This record gives sequence, structure tokens and C-alpha cells, in this order.
Amino acid sequence: MSVAKVIEISSESTESFDHAISEGISRASQSIDDICGAWVKDQSMVIQDGQIKEYRVDLKVTFMLHK
Repeated sequence: MSVAKVIEISSESTESFDHAISEGISRASQSIDDICGAWVKDQSMVIQDGQIKEYRVDLKVTFMLHK
């Protein structure tokens, strides 16, 4: 039987939503083994003077638990 755990992380980027997602998964992979899936729960932006200053994503990350 396999058991997985889901955690929620937040990531941000000044470049794009895609970059925020990639950076979030890359950083999570540094401390979590066996990540097997992820999905975007929410996206938002910080706007300043009519310009996008930051892209933010909330991710749900799934990884396998082992004995």
C-alpha cells in the first residue's frame, strides 16, 4: 500500500507565474524527497503604479511517504 502526503507552499517571482511555480517546486525538492505531483491552488499578483511587480502562486505538492 502506498501513502502520500500533500502540503501547501507559496512561491513568488518577478518574472511570471510559470517561474514562480518552477521556483516553488525546485525549492521544495531541496528538502522533500519523492515529490510526485503538484497543482496550483491559487494565483495572485502584486500591482504597483499600474504595473505587475510580483507573481504569486499557492501550490499543493504531493509526495510519497516511506517506512
